[in-house]
Amino acid sequence: MKNTLIKAATEAGKILKENFEGNFKISSKDVLSNIVTEIDKKSEEKIIEVIKADFLHHNILSEEAGSLFQESEYKWIIDPIDGTVNYAHSIPLTCVSVALEKNGEVIMGVVFNPLSNEFFFSEKSKGSYLNERKITVSKNDNIKKSLLVTGFPYDSSSYIPDPVAVFKKFVMIDVPIRRLGSAALDLCWTACGRFDGFWEYNLNAWDVAAGYLILLEAGGKVTKFRGEKYSIYEKEILATNGLIHDDMIEIMNNE
Repeated sequence: MKNTLIKAATEAGKILKENFEGNFKISSKDVLSNIVTEIDKKSEEKIIEVIKADFLHHNILSEEAGSLFQESEYKWIIDPIDGTVNYAHSIPLTCVSVALEKNGEVIMGVVFNPLSNEFFFSEKSKGSYLNERKITVSKNDNIKKSLLVTGFPYDSSSYIPDPVAVFKKFVMIDVPIRRLGSAALDLCWTACGRFDGFWEYNLNAWDVAAGYLILLEAGGKVTKFRGEKYSIYEKEILATNGLIHDDMIEIMNNE
């Protein structure tokens, strides 16, 4: 299964790289800014083709194809391009994300940015790696010395607490924040210590499944915004190096 996972992500990555800055069709989903490209679909088709060649009867959950249900304890969770808006605008912060779940538990995951040639991989209880180098979260325990990353949902105005208001809470205490436009990369960059913490609203399992495992196996911590137990099927995520986690919860929920 590991070989299939790596092959699927690698083959999809080739498609992203070959078509980057090319001419391709772009269409909108539920809102104008939530887009899908024909490269998303080509990448997804390749990933599913590779998986089905080896594991025909496994379940698949993918952003564009939806749920392909089988009676199996295994489920492949696929985001053929995480950071589609970046990709469509020739911004090389984009990736392929593929995870494998067994009986509801993520056991393996890959996040691959073929444009920077960064390949993040993790297997449960075996650590996390970036291009075969073992990675760990940062050792920073001071929220005011932290570098955070976040993202905003397409329909921000409908959320409580207001995503902009939460963002402002960190800005007002002079904590620097970045926005990459790819939740999978946000999680991986937190896993390898570039960021100290990440939070975001309205994510789907395919956005976070692989990155979630990579962060945990790198020594990080993941919960919901108030510290409740997290599942990849939740819509909110707070992911940190563990050392600033409680501080982030307090700031985010402070009235």
